[in-house]
Amino acid sequence: MMMALGQFVFSLQTLAYQEFQRQTDWRHGSTSRIGTRPARQYLGPGDDAITLPGVLLPELAGSQVSLDKVREMADTGKAWPVVDGTGRVYGLWVIESLSETHTLFFQDGAARRIEFNIALKRIDDDRVDLLGSFPSTVGELLQVLL
Repeated sequence: MMMALGQFVFSLQTLAYQEFQRQTDWRHGSTSRIGTRPARQYLGPGDDAITLPGVLLPELAGSQVSLDKVREMADTGKAWPVVDGTGRVYGLWVIESLSETHTLFFQDGAARRIEFNIALKRIDDDRVDLLGSFPSTVGELLQVLL
């Protein structure tokens, strides 16, 4: 397991991202002053974003179904916990966008190569009301993981 986004596990069998990019912002208000630099005041944390670009090669590993599962999770509008393979918990995140680029096609139109980019944004960890639901049965859990 590379990482888990709620019920979805990133791995070679599902989706393997090639990079894990994270950008964290902090907010500083500014007040103009005459004859000197603006005064700055720390206002608190800003956006926290994770971007996961990768390549899916259905012939070798993973499938289009994995991207469909991520899209279904995003459709719920819910937040999902992010935990990496080492056990580090990153907090609760919403799926902000998913883009795909299909190239190198078979005769039937199926893509041999699918580049994807998943963008996540962090929400406050105490917003458990936005937490996505997990599968209710072992069978549903296995469907999500496979």
